[in-house]
Amino acid sequence: MQLSNLKRCVFAMTLVGTVFTYSVEAQKKFKENWKSLEKVNEEPQWFQDAKFGIYAHWGPVSNAFVGADPKTHYAGWHGMKMYTDGKVVPTKNAKPTTNFVHHTKKYGDPKEKGYIEIIEEFKPTGFDAKEWARLFKLSGAKFAGPVAMHHDNFAMWDAKSTRWNSMNYGGIDPSAALKKEIEATGLKFMASFHHAFTWQYFAPAHAHGNINPKDYDLYTSPHALDSETPDKRFYKEWWAKLKEYIDVYQPDLIWFDWWLENMTEESRQKFLAYYYNKGQQWGKDVAVAYKESTFPEATAIKDYERGRPNQPKQEVWLTDTSPGQWFFRPGAKYKTPNELVDILVDIVAKNGCMLLNVPPNPDGSIPKEMAYLLEEMGAWLEVNGESIYGTRPWKVFGEGPTRLPEGGHKIEKLKIVYKNNDIRYVKKGEKILYATVMDAPKVVTVLKSLSTDIGALNSKIEKIELLGSDEAVEWVRDERGVVIKSPTSLPSKYAHAYKITLEGYKENAIGGAVESHVD
Repeated sequence: MQLSNLKRCVFAMTLVGTVFTYSVEAQKKFKENWKSLEKVNEEPQWFQDAKFGIYAHWGPVSNAFVGADPKTHYAGWHGMKMYTDGKVVPTKNAKPTTNFVHHTKKYGDPKEKGYIEIIEEFKPTGFDAKEWARLFKLSGAKFAGPVAMHHDNFAMWDAKSTRWNSMNYGGIDPSAALKKEIEATGLKFMASFHHAFTWQYFAPAHAHGNINPKDYDLYTSPHALDSETPDKRFYKEWWAKLKEYIDVYQPDLIWFDWWLENMTEESRQKFLAYYYNKGQQWGKDVAVAYKESTFPEATAIKDYERGRPNQPKQEVWLTDTSPGQWFFRPGAKYKTPNELVDILVDIVAKNGCMLLNVPPNPDGSIPKEMAYLLEEMGAWLEVNGESIYGTRPWKVFGEGPTRLPEGGHKIEKLKIVYKNNDIRYVKKGEKILYATVMDAPKVVTVLKSLSTDIGALNSKIEKIELLGSDEAVEWVRDERGVVIKSPTSLPSKYAHAYKITLEGYKENAIGGAVESHVD
């Protein structure tokens, strides 16, 4: 029996006819303090190798925009902005938000017809976990899972910790179904939690009043609009939901949205210690992703929302991004497959991973436009995945004229168009180098960083191949760099990866070849 696997162990000892019973607190590897938590392997190898994952923003709020004007801009935080009328809840121009106008038209005055109205019409009739998992696998993702709980405090699982869940309102447990199907494909299972922000998210609802006290388990306890101090009830319920999910679904990765950094250090340490110890118990190398300053970098994986650094980072990091809006919108516009591939290539060259959002239709089916994007990414990775999975940053992450002017969150709002003289590098070991050309090569491609005049590559090149092609690659290396003649045909759409096999760096031993030539 392993003491580390028990919370409390009770032993009975009989001595001279007397029974002595005592308790021994089980030993846990990780304690609830940063010094202990810094000992964790915060960047498991499976995560470093994976590079690409998927999660899905889906829930009752997906239905809120059915019937909305596709030409009108609506804020993403609908459950918050639907209460922002410009009077009770102020706005800069003293006018109601478009979310308030839409909700009032569709449901009625939010003071009388609040967020619960949206929850009650959640009908997940098109959800098919097997189809989701098939598309995720086809896309080339290596980990995937649901948004388990967004800012609206609604659990996308058969929760016992809250009555506001997908079984009570919808009759399904998408977390259980997705875990089963996703793991059956060989992918790791993840879940995201955004419910720290719930405290501020539903503050505008309280500003309007008229919330039944029995519904405080959804809306949180009444508090001011500017309150950043959750009460004891909030902490208790926040933890109960998170702990239940960990215990029941045993995810490989838990991803957190922002605002958790505003909660107490004790609550954050409690979570990390509990989850990492559970991982030890399960025999899993689990991972945690966070934003802002929620956790020290030595304890978890930093995430950039719709952004990324403009240079490589020593520690592995993550980007969460979406091809369009986070949740369903009628007439949604999506990024192109080319844009997504280029973003992924740039991320990987800088030691990062991509977490791509898939926003399902309100009924849980995957939009055909989104399915197309996943299929295209999968087709590209089928050819070029060798230059993505399991790679590590090289000395130089890239070259070419197209760079991010700055790194950080939400820099994807800048329109970046990579060209065929934009190159990104990664390596596998010390003898394989990949150079990915970010657009279709024309005439010749020059890899300037591999010039004989630059000391970045101190190794003989033995062979160069174009991934997915049997055509011999014609190349020469000189003071200009490695000059590659463009192939007659390209094996895939979008970016194109050259595999460069190296002899490897060598040094003479004592009494080596140089000594025999010295007088």
